[in-house]
Amino acid sequence: MLTIPRRQVGLTALYLGAFAAVWFSVPAVDQPLRALLLLAGVASMATAAVGGVVAARSRPAVDAVRDSAADRRYVLIVLAELAAAGIGAALLAAAGLAGYAPVLVCAVVGLHFFPLTPVLKDPRLRLLGGAMCLVALAGLVTALASAVPAGLVVGVGAGLLLWAYALLALVTAPRPPRRSGMGSTVSPIGPG
Repeated sequence: MLTIPRRQVGLTALYLGAFAAVWFSVPAVDQPLRALLLLAGVASMATAAVGGVVAARSRPAVDAVRDSAADRRYVLIVLAELAAAGIGAALLAAAGLAGYAPVLVCAVVGLHFFPLTPVLKDPRLRLLGGAMCLVALAGLVTALASAVPAGLVVGVGAGLLLWAYALLALVTAPRPPRRSGMGSTVSPIGPG
């Protein structure tokens, strides 16, 4: 059974819920889809807020030691992701292909989950990474084969995947230890 610390679960929901909202804002669409995407963005931000509360209320385990090597790997992976996405998007814009930037960014985001899997000790991230790459491919194929913009497919698809993963993290989080009342003890045989 996969056991991820509550604090990490909260941070996962916080980050992915917030990024889901960003992806829901990518497509430039008319009503009623705009209203649905706005609602999805608000709901994913609510998920992020719950994740923030879970993270804030969760203390690292007493015997947990910070793994500075894992922290460095995490930072390097995220910096590489940001650099690849930013430089790639700038190059696409310079080439007059800015409409394909969401495809590239989604693919880079999907790929970054693969090296993060061992760092965060969450093998489910491989599935999320693969699904994000498939959404990027679907956006590219749709844009090349039809008049539907890549940003619509990728924005909705990536937003839904990240939001769903944030919710999954919260639902599968280990439960916090139960606390008894203020200094009182509960008798197994009842009061009196």
